[in-house]
Amino acid sequence: MSSKSKIEWTDSTWNPVTGCSKVSPGCKNCYAETFAERWRGTPGHPYEQGFDLKLWPERLSLPLSWKEPRMIFVNSMSDLFHERVPDEFICEIFEVMVAAKHHIFQVLTKRSKRMFDWSEKYINSGLMKSINKKIPSHIWMGVSVESQEYTARTSDLIKVPAEIRFLSLEPLLGPVKINISHLRDIRWVIVGGESGNRARPMHPSWVKGVQQQCAECDVAFFFKQWGTFNSKGEKVGKKAAGREFNGKIWDEMPQPAYV
Repeated sequence: MSSKSKIEWTDSTWNPVTGCSKVSPGCKNCYAETFAERWRGTPGHPYEQGFDLKLWPERLSLPLSWKEPRMIFVNSMSDLFHERVPDEFICEIFEVMVAAKHHIFQVLTKRSKRMFDWSEKYINSGLMKSINKKIPSHIWMGVSVESQEYTARTSDLIKVPAEIRFLSLEPLLGPVKINISHLRDIRWVIVGGESGNRARPMHPSWVKGVQQQCAECDVAFFFKQWGTFNSKGEKVGKKAAGREFNGKIWDEMPQPAYV
């Protein structure tokens, strides 16, 4: 939980849920798990339970206390659509996001099927009275796709009734070809390499392929980082590898920024 975030594509993080479990290769070197497990067994620490899943109802109202508009990454230390997060708690989180309409909320999941099922049950049906069958434009819905094998997650994403949908291809572990009919319904794509001692390198051609697809479909492209390995495949560390791709910094964002 942080009022300021070091993540390049957001301003703050909000974690009404912490802890998660691995579902695909992109989870292998999870930064959140590494951080949380450092504190397992430390009495009174927010991560005393390590990376075991935990709900934090007392954190629900936090975005309402932030008066200045900001972009907020929801559950940077978990996955909102984890199978052990009750539907009702997800609804409570959405109620807060709807009320705090002066912010942008970025919801990102690898569990695309549950995200779609939840939206069918509560949004498309009109069961959530505060949302008129379409998620407001200040709540962005996204899925993580680390390789071609997991591009099917976009099929679930485009069926979620959100105005702004996005993809996070981080860590990008191979070339990815996004279904063009899906990409036309997506407003933003983030690409990033893996960081940390056990990082897997990202090839420049993979980045170029995604950037070109975005350009062809007029989709905002954000290059977050090379990660531990630079564009030449040298293990130099995240800071030295930097964020420059094709001679520039790519910080494109979807519009509108705020409502």
